[in-house]
Amino acid sequence: MCGISGWIDFSKDLLPFYNVIESMNETLKLRGPDSEGFFSNNNVLLGHRRLIVVDPEGGKQPMIKHLNSNTYVLVYNGELYNTEDLRKELLSYGHTFNSYSDTEVLLTSYIHWGINCVDKLNGIFSFCIYDKNSHNIFLVRDPLGVKPLFYSIKGSSLIFGSEIKTLLAHPYITSQVDEDGLTELLALGPATAPGSAIFKDIKEIPPGFFLNFSPNGYYLKEYWKLTAEDFNETQDDAKEHLKALLTDAITRQLVGDVPLSTFLSGGLDSSVISAIASKEFKAKGKKLTTYSINFEENETYFKSSLFQPTPDEEWALFMSKNIDSSHHTILLNNLDLVTNLKDALIARDLPGMADIDSSLLLACKEIREDFVIGLSGECADEILGGYPWFTNKDMMNATTFPWARSTSSKIDILNPSLKHLKLQEVVDANYNDSISRVSHLDGESSLDYRMRELFYLNVKWFMVNLLNRKDRMSMSNSLEVRVPFADIRLVQYAFNLPSNIKFLNGREKGLLRESLKGILPDEIVERKKSPYPKTYHPIYTEEVCKEMNRILNTPSSPLLNIIDKKKIQEIVDTKGTSYKIPWYGQLMMGPQFIAYLIQLNLWLDLYNIQLVK
Repeated sequence: MCGISGWIDFSKDLLPFYNVIESMNETLKLRGPDSEGFFSNNNVLLGHRRLIVVDPEGGKQPMIKHLNSNTYVLVYNGELYNTEDLRKELLSYGHTFNSYSDTEVLLTSYIHWGINCVDKLNGIFSFCIYDKNSHNIFLVRDPLGVKPLFYSIKGSSLIFGSEIKTLLAHPYITSQVDEDGLTELLALGPATAPGSAIFKDIKEIPPGFFLNFSPNGYYLKEYWKLTAEDFNETQDDAKEHLKALLTDAITRQLVGDVPLSTFLSGGLDSSVISAIASKEFKAKGKKLTTYSINFEENETYFKSSLFQPTPDEEWALFMSKNIDSSHHTILLNNLDLVTNLKDALIARDLPGMADIDSSLLLACKEIREDFVIGLSGECADEILGGYPWFTNKDMMNATTFPWARSTSSKIDILNPSLKHLKLQEVVDANYNDSISRVSHLDGESSLDYRMRELFYLNVKWFMVNLLNRKDRMSMSNSLEVRVPFADIRLVQYAFNLPSNIKFLNGREKGLLRESLKGILPDEIVERKKSPYPKTYHPIYTEEVCKEMNRILNTPSSPLLNIIDKKKIQEIVDTKGTSYKIPWYGQLMMGPQFIAYLIQLNLWLDLYNIQLVK
């Protein structure tokens, strides 16, 4: 994986400002610690930072190809999982290659198919291609938003980068947040609306979109979306089809010239990835290394709930023994979760999921000591129905985002000066706009109709937020994390599974469970879904409450301009127990909500956020 940056202006000589692209690129050094490269002419400045995964020499960037008196330049962050399929097809058309990297295959795909090349790609990516003769910039983000891509149009300039901090390094971009951005942050955070980046001057290329920029202007276009299709398979056909798609997605993502490991929680999703990876490794005479996350004294303080019924550790060890992996438990110190809230915020550039982020950041740091690639089970729950809101009728039929049902409690903690912010209206508008975009079939049952809406919402909102988290926490440690369940073939297929098949035997992820019998032990197949782990240790709660008391008693704390001090003090005094509904998702209860506010205060301070009307 890598980081990319760029400044394009077809009406201005940019060469005197070469230092700007250097400054922008410097913000991406953790995404790409192995090498750095630049392309420059009068109107185009492009930067690249590289984390070497495949073809150390042949994959250098920016990559330049010349054909028929034209010049094409590419900066690219990501991986193509159908590289060899595309290479064979392009060779049949007479193209030649100087490397075995996916970078050259991607650039050649554009040269041959133009902007329609996006219809050919299976992978995770964000990239920019400069077509010199046509004076055209082609800026693309992968269909599911696994890789980030931010941009800004300022006058005649296009400015872009892999992270928000990359754009903030440009002199044209300010750290202003207007009331619309603040309202969205408080109403939807830590998620952001498709295309939004909260900052007034910055936007995000939404998943499945590209931006075309030329001297004649620019346009943003959606090139991939979930589409409703008739389903004509039997239940047995569906089990085999799902198994084949998933196995192919996993094996395609095991390629690389650097060490590879997997995350293994002992849940269904990480277990099948690890099992298939281990089998492939053994066929090559190698042994897979797996990692799980736990917290000090977790066995003493763990609390079972609807969202998190069992701890992971015993299941991870059970599964590791079953596949004969070299397993490592990353044991996290609870106080480190608090001290690393700052680093997690900086990695994300926005307030995130508190210790859910900082724990992943610390885990990725340890994995990176020995590995460059990790495979993870994200996205299975969104596409195959693993969350309670797919089966709990009250949550399923909520007329809002089912993972963010606490808007009233968010309004309640606002500073009186911000009570005019229309949080509920923003939630309702985004929810209604999203479900209006859902593709349906004529004659669908009311259950299948609603399920399509829920799966669309999960893919476009909840899943993207978790992918953002995974990308930032891993790449800030120079670790590439791949997510096999985020394969567009698998996602499109799952979108069209009827509810009675997807939830086979009345179980969450029922079809997936049936598909994996014989691949995984029955104990894992039948294990109830348990999400990413969080700490329950009282020392963590005490520490976040201590830090929040410090913030509340410091008159210069910028957070005091956002929140109702008295209301937050009451929550802190109860050690978070009075905050009953998760701020977001399943895990952000009282202590995590307090930690989120700590991150919000840090963000306002460290990023020198200027709140404007």
